[in-house]
Amino acid sequence: MLVTGATGNQGGACVEALLTRGHRVRALTRNSASPAAKRLREQGVEIAVGDFTDHDSLVRAARGVDAVYAMSTPYEQGAAKETAQGITITDAAKAAGVSHLIYSSVASANRATGVSHFDGKYEVEKHVQASGVPYTIVAPVFFMENLLQPWTLASLRQGKLGMALPASRSLQQITVADIGAFVAAVIGRRDTVFGRRFDIAGDELRAGEAVAILSKVTGRDPL
Repeated sequence: MLVTGATGNQGGACVEALLTRGHRVRALTRNSASPAAKRLREQGVEIAVGDFTDHDSLVRAARGVDAVYAMSTPYEQGAAKETAQGITITDAAKAAGVSHLIYSSVASANRATGVSHFDGKYEVEKHVQASGVPYTIVAPVFFMENLLQPWTLASLRQGKLGMALPASRSLQQITVADIGAFVAAVIGRRDTVFGRRFDIAGDELRAGEAVAILSKVTGRDPL
């Protein structure tokens, strides 16, 4: 199986879950000499060099695998570029004769939210659906790991949970490890999940509940 984003958190979690279940994994990277690529190689992962802007490199990377896990991010070059990347990897998977494409979208992308990167991912979803490649859409909710990003971690260290939500509002969340486990389960089911779309979540907490849990774990009262 070819995994894109394998040197990052989400793709890396998919690699880990697949290896644990005995799958052979090929990882797509732009830099085969990077420390992250080296660590993957040490785990027995085959490294393929490719870039989302280079269709031919993606075809070469996908050739010979039975499935592709495709993910991208709007945070490097924006939502429009991400959409173009998703379309390119879909077309490359088709050209390479891949028999199962798993596209990583985002929960509620198909609900016309008006959020630019949600809408952009949904454009990719529609392209995937029209491509003729057997596919499954996996659409996770808010990552729990987001709380450990620099823009949130600083406030957590001060005993604050900085989120733009009322304390009574519920937020669905998931860990990247659970995303990886779900993708691995999807791979094992193949034709029973072709043409299906799954919004996935691991928990649902009100902001006030999340604050109480963090307070208990850290031993600090929230400010």
